[in-house]
Amino acid sequence: MFTQAPVEAAVQKAGATQDSAFVRLWLGFATARVAVGVALVLLLAGSMLLGPQPVSGWLVGMCATYLVAALAVRLFMRPATHPGSAFDPQWVSSIGVDLLVFSCLQFLQAGGIYYSPLFAVPVLMASVLGSTLLALGTAAAVALILLAEAWVLALEATGDLAHRFLQAGLSGIGFFALAFLAHQLALRLEREETAARQGRKAAQMQAQVNQLVIATLGDGVLVVDLDGHVQAANPAARELLGPGAQLREAPLQLAAQPAWSQVAAMAQRTFETGQPQVADVAVQHGAGLPRRMFVRTRLAAAGDQPGDSLCVVFMQDLREMEARLRTEKLAAMGRMSTAVAHEIRNPLAAISQANELLDEELKEPAQRQLSALVRQNAQRLSQIVEEILDVARVQHHSPQAGTVGPELDPAVRGFVQDWTDQNQSGGRVQLALGAPGEHIAIEPDHLRRLLVNLLDNALRYASQSPDAIQVATSVEGMPVLTVWSDGAALEPAVERHLFEPFFSSESRSSGLGLYICRELCERHGARIGYRRRASPGGDGREGNAFFVAFRTAAPPAVTAEFAKMTA
Repeated sequence: MFTQAPVEAAVQKAGATQDSAFVRLWLGFATARVAVGVALVLLLAGSMLLGPQPVSGWLVGMCATYLVAALAVRLFMRPATHPGSAFDPQWVSSIGVDLLVFSCLQFLQAGGIYYSPLFAVPVLMASVLGSTLLALGTAAAVALILLAEAWVLALEATGDLAHRFLQAGLSGIGFFALAFLAHQLALRLEREETAARQGRKAAQMQAQVNQLVIATLGDGVLVVDLDGHVQAANPAARELLGPGAQLREAPLQLAAQPAWSQVAAMAQRTFETGQPQVADVAVQHGAGLPRRMFVRTRLAAAGDQPGDSLCVVFMQDLREMEARLRTEKLAAMGRMSTAVAHEIRNPLAAISQANELLDEELKEPAQRQLSALVRQNAQRLSQIVEEILDVARVQHHSPQAGTVGPELDPAVRGFVQDWTDQNQSGGRVQLALGAPGEHIAIEPDHLRRLLVNLLDNALRYASQSPDAIQVATSVEGMPVLTVWSDGAALEPAVERHLFEPFFSSESRSSGLGLYICRELCERHGARIGYRRRASPGGDGREGNAFFVAFRTAAPPAVTAEFAKMTA
């Protein structure tokens, strides 16, 4: 049983694009109609001029008109269908014109030519490109035309004309069979084209997803053929291979640069043995240190022939692997240090208390000196324990919108005054406050801890001269706090690890002060950094400056108004 017209399903779904099989079939039928028109004009014109049977000139003109119409359809029209429309005007006009012209030629027997085979063109066109109703209707119309011609001949002639009716009936049955078979083939073509289109869409989507995943991978991926050509490389792989790979498009030649020779050798061994390879490889980038990589290869069959296989190379930067391992070790060490600090704090408090009680009984200077030494080291241990516990105390939250933040300048002035009184270093600290009225998004206690850690760090390396430590505030798009000291410049190796935990250039420091500062800044959306610069006081001295850029917070008046509006 016939179903929906294939052209209505296929051409509409494909958007009448040139890659549709039905569009190509329509173009083929349109070209065939032009060829039929040319043949009819030539045959009838030849018969009119040279044939024994006279041919009317209006028949030649009709064929010429048919040729012009067919040529216009071929050049200027394209298939346009609508779902559910059984008779598209374009198909009906083309098929109707064919039936009209061929019927006139068949009835008149112009030039003594048998024109019945020409009806195969509109029948095939309706069956392949039209709906079920159009296909059956066209076949029925052709059968009726042939029977009508036989009836007309029976009226005009005498004798037994049964063979003409038989011939017309058999021809009609043949056209019905032709329409049925052609339509079934068209339906099958439509189903296969739809399935192919869906499969192609799924394959394209999968390929896009694969490309996106590979392009965003942190590990490098290379696809190498048997000749050592890199057929594909993601950005991470180009970064690992160096400038020579970044400036060129695929395919690259691994043997083109000596720095890639180890990777090329691993790929070649993979092809020769068929087994995956694993090794640590060093790629030299210019005159700097070589980049060490962990390289794995896998063989992927891309076709039936052995030469079609591809080698997939996975590359990992050993520096990143070591950094992740170091981070995990530091996290484990931090958890262990916190637990140890909790266990140390109580015995340490007991030692300090016992030392104070013992100190009251001591009279000799040497013994009191030993007691003072115990007190100093106990205080140092207590400070280290508190710094370790400070890391665990930092809460993982950020200030909410509308939260009241401290005003930067008064808070900094008060905290600096407390610190200088405690450390008896007021003459070495200079204040330069330049952010009046700026409220920052950080808790006051965290701001105090941040500033005290930066001042302790500055005091450790500053000289004894006046104004060796300078604390300044400013507004540079965001409120900025700067703690400057006139210490010596940091070595590059020290500068790279400034904010890492347990890193210090001094043996008597826990290495947690700057790490706690960084953690506090991250919790409150602030940014901390270091640079070598001139002093904020403008005296031209070079020193080490630690700066913190804060997010702004709502002042108390705005927050109170906001609370009234939302109450």
